[in-house]
Amino acid sequence: MSYRIAGIDVHKKMIVVVIADVMSEGAEYDFEQRKFGATPTELQILAEWMTQQEVQEAVMESTAQYWKPVWGALERYWTPECKKREGAGPMSGTLHLAQAKSNRGPKGRKNDFADAQRLVKRLAAQELVLSFVPPPEQRLWRTVTRKKYQLTRQVVQVKNQLEAFLEETHIKLSSLISDLLGVSGRRILKALAEGETDPASLANLADQRLRATTAQLRDALGACTDLNAVYRRLLKMTLEQLRLLEEQIEQLEKECAGLLRAQRDAVERLAEVPGLGVDSAQQIIAEVGADAANFESAKDFSSWVGVCPGEEETAGESRSSRSPKGNRNLRRLLNQGAQCAVRVKGSIFELTFRRQLPRLGWKAAIWAIAHRLGRLVWKLLHDGVRYIEKGPAVSERSKKARTARMIKELRAIGYHVQPLNPEMGAAR
Repeated sequence: MSYRIAGIDVHKKMIVVVIADVMSEGAEYDFEQRKFGATPTELQILAEWMTQQEVQEAVMESTAQYWKPVWGALERYWTPECKKREGAGPMSGTLHLAQAKSNRGPKGRKNDFADAQRLVKRLAAQELVLSFVPPPEQRLWRTVTRKKYQLTRQVVQVKNQLEAFLEETHIKLSSLISDLLGVSGRRILKALAEGETDPASLANLADQRLRATTAQLRDALGACTDLNAVYRRLLKMTLEQLRLLEEQIEQLEKECAGLLRAQRDAVERLAEVPGLGVDSAQQIIAEVGADAANFESAKDFSSWVGVCPGEEETAGESRSSRSPKGNRNLRRLLNQGAQCAVRVKGSIFELTFRRQLPRLGWKAAIWAIAHRLGRLVWKLLHDGVRYIEKGPAVSERSKKARTARMIKELRAIGYHVQPLNPEMGAAR
């Protein structure tokens, strides 16, 4: 019985493909090899050629971003004969993405065809580390949520640049206003950018609830009387940049809500967990799917994310328990969620954190909570259950406040929510 595997070495402008029958007799594989371009037409020709060659399984390296169009083209045009290879793992008979490190060759012995051949040999021997690639719809979710996160980081970066800019111009506004982009801060900065030179007029634009007095604000804004016009124009450009970024983030929020509308129940179940919210729930679902079906257990899921303890043992002695590298977006989300969850008074996360803090220290205790949170996320998604708080001191008032806040967030991004408790307000 023949079983043909294709090894694909991907580059930006060129693709090298080799095909071998791994069930043939003999110590060495007989490879057929060919080169293709990376244009859409060439990729379609590649898929048709692989179909003609009766390839049952294919593997490629995760080379930068260049593997993505190749993967998409093979998903669309390649129709392999469904066949199971004897002695193969559960992923046999599919398209694979291998981590480049697991296909590393001897130093000084590297070329494109040899790399592709090594992919075939190591896949047949089950020596490659394979990556999880979600279906096309989920990849679109990932693109939108990751772009939104990138824009959010840019907002923080521009805000820090704005504060440094104000310090350069001797405008000490950030010493009195904790949020430069709040209502008071925006009004003052906008007037300053438009040419206002009177510190008293600028100070009167602040909200009355601001802790700083009018006299303090006038003193902090004293340098505006002789502020150079170039600085005002630069300030105006920065405010325009912030406005544009915020508009784009709002558009992406609506886009994400539309894409995940069918996963509304999963979003709500995750948003109920202390430390998480609607935005975090959407990002998690975009990374792992609405039911985490690709992970058989919470242990597998936490290992893939990279929040479980590592294992490095030699001669019966443990040398390191450092967590493995995993999905960095989920690692970030779970770490941030853990730091928020331990601050929820009376929650099980706060109690667990306080019990582990003396023994583990702050960082390790937070990481342990992130691990616990990751296993909980898998349970909620995979089994379709809802979160039940086990902490003893969670008051009804805090539950109502959290429920009202979550309903408000869901409505803001386009969901229609009907609260079970009439006190939470009627749905719009």
